[in-house]
Amino acid sequence: MSPEPDAIDRAILNRYQGGFPICERPYQVAARELGISEEELIRRLQGMLEHKQLSRFGPLYHAERLGGGLSLCAMRIPADQFEQVAEQVNAFPEVAHNYARDHAFNMWFVLATETPERIGAVLQEIEQRTGFRVYNMPKLREFFIGLRFEV
Repeated sequence: MSPEPDAIDRAILNRYQGGFPICERPYQVAARELGISEEELIRRLQGMLEHKQLSRFGPLYHAERLGGGLSLCAMRIPADQFEQVAEQVNAFPEVAHNYARDHAFNMWFVLATETPERIGAVLQEIEQRTGFRVYNMPKLREFFIGLRFEV
């Protein structure tokens, strides 16, 4: 069982959803803003990641502007195999934002690759590893919706 986030954890989550200092020692600057040490901030972030209170902590890049590929993907996974397949899919470094949905297509994730051509190869690798088809839904138009969760 993971520990409940305390006031400092909540302050970290609330303060840094929308940006993180960009400088030589960003964790040091962020920790100073929170009134804790750099080591404590890093320890707390690692703990939240280990306890799955955070799915990731890091920058979001616009893969296409950097020459990469980006696609939304979905899979239909039997409930009794969902956790196993999620682990297999999440093992790919190109996979981000993998979520369960209450739908026939119950696993949705974003695939970000170094080149657009790599999308197809990674999808094939996921299908081979999991034994399930991946439905590829590349972006046709982009919309930006800011989303924050107050903790």
